[in-house]
Amino acid sequence: MFKPAFQRLRDIWRSYRHRFVPWVVLNLSKNEKTLRKVTERCRDKVVPDEEVLQSLLKLFSALIRSHGADHRELRAAHFTKEVPCGEEEQHAENPVCRHDAMLRCLGFCIDRQPSTLPSAGTGVFVTKGFVPGGATVAMYPGTVYQAYEPILLQSISNPFVFRCIDGVLVDGKDKGISRMVFRSCSGRDRLGPFMMSDTSWLTATPHNPLAVGQYVNNCSNERPANVCYQEYDVPDKFPIELYQYLPNVNYSQDTRRPLRCVVLVSLRDIEAGEELFSNYFTIVH
Repeated sequence: MFKPAFQRLRDIWRSYRHRFVPWVVLNLSKNEKTLRKVTERCRDKVVPDEEVLQSLLKLFSALIRSHGADHRELRAAHFTKEVPCGEEEQHAENPVCRHDAMLRCLGFCIDRQPSTLPSAGTGVFVTKGFVPGGATVAMYPGTVYQAYEPILLQSISNPFVFRCIDGVLVDGKDKGISRMVFRSCSGRDRLGPFMMSDTSWLTATPHNPLAVGQYVNNCSNERPANVCYQEYDVPDKFPIELYQYLPNVNYSQDTRRPLRCVVLVSLRDIEAGEELFSNYFTIVH
């Protein structure tokens, strides 16, 4: 009776420890490559903000065109009886279309799959195409908290709280209280017909295929980092109709700061089939 329960707890811990910062810190001495990078805090961005912006605009514009085309085709098929009534939403959310748009615009696709790290659970892989060095590969979704805002309850047993250099926190957990908070803030910020954030990252099929960065695992000696985190503040010129694909929302509505996003940028060329690995202690400001 006790042995199966112990085994379940052991399996949970083995999966959780890869995202449990105290455990990672205590084991740095066993990971020389990571240890040399712990104090690294780059002052210059790996990729200029303008390049990150152009990548996002290119992908999001293609997604919104693809979404509109899907709806037009579904309406036409419905009237010709090619698509049964009630299946329009299912077809409109077809992830193949989103990944095709990503492949056309960025030259690669990423997706969640079981990690190659033992007992690490889910990881993120390049599934198609080729990622050149310096490309925006993924985004870290979640609710954005300023350093003075309450996050105690949301942080309990939560390995997905990301801390930026200036103390801003991004809660990337897609379950429990974190999920409810994000949905609430997203609904609050809606501007007329425009959604100001994307809640679909909370599901298995995010509309924005980049919004899986919280599942990128920490590097090791055997698997060095091939991506790094880069802070990115959404500029005022960002088109309002494309906010619907941003997987982040501010916890406070009255904040005057720009929306903080965290993107993952490739440190080298990455081939299809490779898993993405980051260094949890390296953030580009």
